[in-house]
Amino acid sequence: MASITASSFAISSFKNNQICLKSSSLPIKGISFPSLRMKPATRRLSINCAAKPETVDKVCEIVKKQLALPGDSVVCGESKFAALGADSLDTVEIVMGLEEAFGITVEEENAQTIATVQDAADLIEDLVAKKC
Repeated sequence: MASITASSFAISSFKNNQICLKSSSLPIKGISFPSLRMKPATRRLSINCAAKPETVDKVCEIVKKQLALPGDSVVCGESKFAALGADSLDTVEIVMGLEEAFGITVEEENAQTIATVQDAADLIEDLVAKKC
């Protein structure tokens, strides 16, 4: 069994909020591999931050309204639209409600990636940040 005792990484560029790694050094049990090259597909380091609680709460309220859920229904960031009873038409209506409430436009390809309230809130914050 190999154990990694230390590591170092060389950063080749930082663009579009992504750090691209050029190479790394991984000494394993006294044997050093000074120039392990990373494959292009695995060279990216992505850091995602969750949406603000206020955004998640607002999305929860919009989802409850669009789906006409009872006031005591629990909707949180992890809630899946399908589990709440939303079909594809409901999801389109939710997206339209979010666009109106936040003053954004959600492209169809982005709308198709939304499965949970948290997905929607994260996308909204990305779009609002790009808008500014």
